[in-house]
Amino acid sequence: MRKKKLNTYKKNWEDQTLKPALDRFPERKEGFSTTSDIEVERLYLPPEGAADGYAEKRGFPGEYPFTRGIQPTMYRGRLWTMRQYAGFASAEESNNRYKYLLEQGQTGLSIAFDLPTQIGYDADDSIAAGEVGKVGVSISSLEDMEILLDGIPLDKVSTSMTINAPASVLLAMYIAVGKKQGVEPKQLRGTIQNDILKEYVARGTYIYPPKPSMRLITDIMSYCKDHVPRWNTISISGYHIREAGSSAAQEIAFTLANGIAYVEAALYAGLDVNEFAAQLSFFFNAHNNLLEEVAKYRAARRLWAAIMRERFGATKERAWMLRFHTQTGGSTLTAQQPVNNVVRVAMQALAAVLGGTQSLHTNSMDEALALPTQEAAQVALRTQQIIAYESGVTDTIDPLAGSYFIEELTDQLEAKAKAYIDKIDEMGGALTAIEQGYIQREIQESAYLYQRAVEQNEQVIVGMNRFTVDEEVAPDLLRVDESVAQKQAERLAALRNRRDDAAVEQALANLETAAQGDANLMPYILSAVESYATTGEICHTLRRTWGEYLAPVTI
Repeated sequence: MRKKKLNTYKKNWEDQTLKPALDRFPERKEGFSTTSDIEVERLYLPPEGAADGYAEKRGFPGEYPFTRGIQPTMYRGRLWTMRQYAGFASAEESNNRYKYLLEQGQTGLSIAFDLPTQIGYDADDSIAAGEVGKVGVSISSLEDMEILLDGIPLDKVSTSMTINAPASVLLAMYIAVGKKQGVEPKQLRGTIQNDILKEYVARGTYIYPPKPSMRLITDIMSYCKDHVPRWNTISISGYHIREAGSSAAQEIAFTLANGIAYVEAALYAGLDVNEFAAQLSFFFNAHNNLLEEVAKYRAARRLWAAIMRERFGATKERAWMLRFHTQTGGSTLTAQQPVNNVVRVAMQALAAVLGGTQSLHTNSMDEALALPTQEAAQVALRTQQIIAYESGVTDTIDPLAGSYFIEELTDQLEAKAKAYIDKIDEMGGALTAIEQGYIQREIQESAYLYQRAVEQNEQVIVGMNRFTVDEEVAPDLLRVDESVAQKQAERLAALRNRRDDAAVEQALANLETAAQGDANLMPYILSAVESYATTGEICHTLRRTWGEYLAPVTI
């Protein structure tokens, strides 16, 4: 492509894509410059003679194939959402932490639930013993959700909820709290993870077999299209795939393969690809190899755009866009010399920003040891704010574009990921590949090779297998008191004593009947939630109907 032609592309982009975006959302300030008073341009392009194939492979921000970002102005227009993942102990304590983080400049909520909630058990269930409030907040009823969100205006805050098997129940609780605040469902903004396939592959907090689980997901998509249109109904997660030990290329491939399965399920359910695809979002990890991570996000965007346009025939640009949240890598943090984790997190967060993330969570330095303290959480949030306001990387779009290394890495990661997706397609799709254990085995092999390299000191982990010191690792840690479980059990007992049992029983019976047929289950789940049926009661009703999933043994 000659320079003249590239300038024509640029002029078309400025007139057709950039100008409407600026009219709607002006940039953060009039001009951007360095400390040496060098003007920073919005977008940099290849020099004359180096532009062959540029528009087709790299393109312009806000336009297909979105290699350089999904928004025409990226961070010059608006910074990413700073969404610190938080939740522990009781709803009251988590509510206090959320208010603190919002006061400190956080711009969105991200709710962590404890393990009993994640697998559909109430806090007073015997199976929940020892786990109530430990890795997230305990939510057993609408009453808990009311306390969790007390004083937080749901018409002004965007909320992400990391919940999968019972995602429909927790979303129904959020909708119900919004109604009690006088906020219409159409005003609510946020995301539920709702990605059950990666639970079968990498994480394990599943409840039901795949078929009814996929039904719940498409029911949520259909319901939100009509009633909660600003809600992202699924966050297709590569994060946990990477935490389980995958490579960067595998993270792209297996995440997008799962995404393909969800799109196919939605189409089978009769949904319009141009409508539901615009509500899909993704969730990626950020690891330590900074430049590979930047290239990973660029490759994933480009590959997904092609899949949606060419494979599924989507015709609207919003249906081609891969919008994603990023969290820094929990598995990269060390218990040894935990302050070193501040550096790791900063480097990973920088990779996410250079790669064009829409939302970011930065882990706290002490998370290899316990849930984060308030001080550690503040440092993690400040890390994002320093990158945003002090580093200068937000002043121009896709600042590493054109680097020989970055562009080659982007191309190679895309090719490796596409080869995996092609193989999964040959097997019959992601669900078949999961049922046959293929994806699990690939991740296990990658994890084994990495761990062996660490143990043989071929992969250096600073402070752990090299540059070690004699130390007593005993920082101030957050401890969740066992009294939390007792208080939660007492609250549930009081709730059951005062609620209308007949209304609860009727709502659960209606849900069970609906689950045996093919009706959309969201209205029935919402009705059960509003009658103050508990998380466990609703999930047990569906367990009786559908059974529970047992994972195959993979060797």
